[in-house]
Amino acid sequence: MAGSWTSTFCAEVTMSDLIARTLPIYGLSPDTPAALINRSENDTWAAGDLILRLHRPGYHTKPEIAAELAWLNALQDLPGLNAVRPVAGSQGFVTEIDGRFLVAFARISGQELQPGDDLARWFAPLGEITARLHLHAREWIRPPGFARLRWDLPGILGPNPNWGHWRQSQGLDRHGEAVLARATEALSARLRAYGTGPEVFGLIHADLRLANLMIDGDRLTAIDFDDCGFGWWAYDLAAALSFIETDPRLPDLIARWCEGYARITTLRPEDRAMIPSLILLRRVLLTGWLASRADSDTAAALDGPGYTAGTLDLADRYLTDGLAAFRP
Repeated sequence: MAGSWTSTFCAEVTMSDLIARTLPIYGLSPDTPAALINRSENDTWAAGDLILRLHRPGYHTKPEIAAELAWLNALQDLPGLNAVRPVAGSQGFVTEIDGRFLVAFARISGQELQPGDDLARWFAPLGEITARLHLHAREWIRPPGFARLRWDLPGILGPNPNWGHWRQSQGLDRHGEAVLARATEALSARLRAYGTGPEVFGLIHADLRLANLMIDGDRLTAIDFDDCGFGWWAYDLAAALSFIETDPRLPDLIARWCEGYARITTLRPEDRAMIPSLILLRRVLLTGWLASRADSDTAAALDGPGYTAGTLDLADRYLTDGLAAFRP
């Protein structure tokens, strides 16, 4: 344990030095206090009036990060849609230092949405925001060279997924592996039939979970577009339910999200019918992710084997009745 703590401490000291050397690029003194506020897919730091995201090596290329920020910049000041604002430094919107990529955002007042909050209050507004994101994505002319990951079957369930493979899930035994294999085969068949045409698939946020939603009074703001890419439109609802998939409030939250979304644009019956499959798809993805990102704050806060057990319960229900309770 001491060795692990020492390694983590030394890594944070090294990263703190790197952040200090980055601050002048954004017009801040290197002596500006900086604090690590989250370690997940990347490391997130707060310094002055900025939030800094230090990218994990090997996840996104510089063009992919630039593409995320291009979409975010295009979303600024749109009616009814609040999104975090990128801040450029002397190198532009993407900074490279010591072989690492770093980006900055303007601080947002308020706090992250929490599982213990009155989620029913927020899921209809979230549906509205998501619909506006999708409408913009459908019409936006993407800049040349725009490249982002695909959150499709190969990207999630393929042999080399974007995140960890579900077969590596913590606490997964042979019986559980067989259950998940049957469930993922069933949902894959349904998603292949659903297709990836422009009416069902496009540029999405892909990670609108509670931790990526800031609330301030009646204002709801979407942050952290780091996983934005090409996926099924309704997958953004599944992502919003990340880590709370077994919460008894889920059917009501799904209904409220659909209500808000339908106020802004069409949500067809066939799209609603795919929601249970996409919820299970996201849950399976996260189960594998927890095993591959065991050093993240999210993984530390969750019981990995327990989360896997919950996934197996959902998979079993999916095979029994298609998660009928999640059909809006």
